[in-house]
Amino acid sequence: MATKCPNCGAAMAAMTLASHVGAGVSIDSCASCQAFWFDAHESLQLAPGSTLKLFTLIGAHSSSGRSAFSEVLRCPRCAARLILTHDIQRNTRFTYWRCDAQHGRFITFFDFLREKNFIRPLSPQQLEELRQNVQIVNCSNCGAPVDLTTGSACTHCSSPISMLDMKQAEQLVAQLQRASEPRAVDPALPLELARVRRELEASFASMGSDADWWKQASSAGLVEAGIGAVARWLKKFEG
Repeated sequence: MATKCPNCGAAMAAMTLASHVGAGVSIDSCASCQAFWFDAHESLQLAPGSTLKLFTLIGAHSSSGRSAFSEVLRCPRCAARLILTHDIQRNTRFTYWRCDAQHGRFITFFDFLREKNFIRPLSPQQLEELRQNVQIVNCSNCGAPVDLTTGSACTHCSSPISMLDMKQAEQLVAQLQRASEPRAVDPALPLELARVRRELEASFASMGSDADWWKQASSAGLVEAGIGAVARWLKKFEG
């Protein structure tokens, strides 16, 4: 029986991914709500290659709008009300909704990337360069417009303006190269990720060099623009 999304109630898409302990981990995702359901501890068990596959999945839906979230979300296993939980991982704060009976948790794509250390706030210099190029960007967490002339955080959900941290993607690939994965990592992938990171960093210094990227960044969000760029490259190396 398909897992129902705690937010919209639609059937979630199930997938089985590799874990650190060797056994398969079943993950459920809702594209319209842009969120995952993890049964207890599944997120912590994901192998590096599985995290990259979920990253690619997120990239495929990064340009589409997210459904509004209900005030009450219910566990797909026991129908109990999920509890909003604030957590921290490697100095990065993120939120999710958990079942008090420990059946699992519901987390948005954005907060999953936060948990896995893929997202970081912009530096003061990057914020200033961003203000020189665009005045309004959409929040990557909730989608609300953020007026950069008056602040650097979303007034709706309080999330700071953030960008994709390409160094984490490169570190995951390095872990894949050292791990006993089912398939060897293409030696060209680390070089491609490094190239994409340089391009994203260079975008802040020169809007004119990539106007299409800045258009996507201002309309969809900085994180989404970065995810889209990386996901296009990761897709080439999927097997």
